[in-house]
Amino acid sequence: MSRRHELAAVAALALAAVVVWALVPTYPNYDAYYHLAWGRELLDGQSPSFEAYKAPTQHPLYLVIAALLGALTGAGADRALVLLTALSLVALVWAVFRTGRAVFGVWPGVVSAALTGSSFALLLYAARAYVDIPFLALVFWAAALEAQHPRRGARVMVLLALAGLLRPEAWVLAGLYWMWCARRPGWKPGLLALALAGPVMWSLVDASVTGDPLHSLHATSDLAGELGRERGLGAIPGALVSYLADTLRPPVLLAALGGVVIAWRRRAGRSLHVPAALLGVGLLTFIATGVAGLSVLPRYLTVPAVTLTLPAGYALAGWAELPAWAPVRRRWALTVGVLALIGSGFVATRLSVVDRFTTELRYVRAVHDDLGAALDSGAVAAGRRCGPVTFPNYRLVPDARWILDASRDEVGARSAKRRERGVAVFYADRKTLRRFGFADGASPRTNAPDAGFERAGRHGRITVYVAC
Repeated sequence: MSRRHELAAVAALALAAVVVWALVPTYPNYDAYYHLAWGRELLDGQSPSFEAYKAPTQHPLYLVIAALLGALTGAGADRALVLLTALSLVALVWAVFRTGRAVFGVWPGVVSAALTGSSFALLLYAARAYVDIPFLALVFWAAALEAQHPRRGARVMVLLALAGLLRPEAWVLAGLYWMWCARRPGWKPGLLALALAGPVMWSLVDASVTGDPLHSLHATSDLAGELGRERGLGAIPGALVSYLADTLRPPVLLAALGGVVIAWRRRAGRSLHVPAALLGVGLLTFIATGVAGLSVLPRYLTVPAVTLTLPAGYALAGWAELPAWAPVRRRWALTVGVLALIGSGFVATRLSVVDRFTTELRYVRAVHDDLGAALDSGAVAAGRRCGPVTFPNYRLVPDARWILDASRDEVGARSAKRRERGVAVFYADRKTLRRFGFADGASPRTNAPDAGFERAGRHGRITVYVAC
């Protein structure tokens, strides 16, 4: 594939991402909306409310990005953040292609990129502005640069340092990369400083805002316990297999295992230290989250999941890199063809996933629109003069804070503290009640209005009560 064709393909993907973003509006998730609210607080000269009730872990670089988007686009920063993650997914797909091409060849790289870009888990993360997508794009661009030119040094480390301000897994990668580069003469103090930038800056942000340099670790562990999330070492084995299969899809996971075997037997591949490091560090940090008592979530396996698309791409397209006269080329291609026919049956059974994916995006948009209409109503404006806007629990608090440009004192959760006056938001349909009305650690009674609150209107799935 020529460079011109490569750039044309990337440009087409980027254009498609922008078109889909414009035609199919989606909105950020809980964590992302909190970063937008924190970014707005920074722009207003206030300290970010990291210690708000059930607030998520802060990610320093994402906080800066949210603040910049808020300064540039105002109230449209939530949609701008989704556009950023959509384009980050394109950058990730491009990086996976570059890494796959450097390790196994052009066509394995193309297939690996296609497998990454077609993951519904990653597509959903991009559509909801999860921090994971920009993080993965930075990590795999670092991987691509290293795979093309081993021990490249500063360029790779800068990308890992930036990734380390989005997710702590990059700290381990940066440390290992420094040791890898330091095997040459000299201990590389500049690279070491970059490797330490992530944890040091993260701790400085925590300390400056909360006084605790380990606030993110403590808050994440405490929140996992309060929400009753699966955690601990015992949760690791089952979660490891199920999460990888869910993110990759079972046929891709099997192809990845087959690709590892084929590459080992044929001694194929270049710069194999790159996928080995990504896979090893990803699995190690996932296990470490369980040991540390943090939540065991599928998102924490995205690095090894994306890495496994590389051997999967080799298993499915490695034959194309062989000379035309090679006897094994034809047998390999025929085997892949037969397996592809068998796998098409699996694809047919999974078509419902497409419907669930689109249904989820429509539902997210509908809830956001209903919430916006409710909060923009005259009844809410009048009720806010009497007290805060409250929800049954924490789930839609950051969304409302962003829509209303409100502080944590002006929007809260009834599961944290009962409110005698103000605006009480409830959910009018069963699905929304089930999705947002109940949360671990919250009493179901928060879904019923207190005495003195009177119904002031309904907007789709959202019902508003007011007491003054």
